[in-house]
Amino acid sequence: MNDAHYSRGTTADRWARAQLFFEAREYDKAARVLTGLVDEVPEQLAPRLLLARSYYHSAQLGKAETELRSVLERSPVEHYAQLMLGRTLERQGRSGEAAPHLRMAAALSGDFPG
Repeated sequence: MNDAHYSRGTTADRWARAQLFFEAREYDKAARVLTGLVDEVPEQLAPRLLLARSYYHSAQLGKAETELRSVLERSPVEHYAQLMLGRTLERQGRSGEAAPHLRMAAALSGDFPG
């Protein structure tokens, strides 16, 4: 399949296109756009996090896990990435591995059990 359409335009154009695809629940198309963005600007967390979310929602859980771990290597206090990684691991039947990430996400967001 020709992915040239997904790589056209400026970085800002592609970011906007990826967000539109995501909002339209076209997660696989969003991932195609975002893959190029992540390669182009690997230090930016927002495209990588949206890519992970796109993979998660399109049931590409291994790819989602890889992207989330990459986000957390760069920013261990990114609470949403902790939460998403926990949920991704749970969805793969890996509850034991998920628990620390879910606890960390709760702690980072201030959502302590009362």
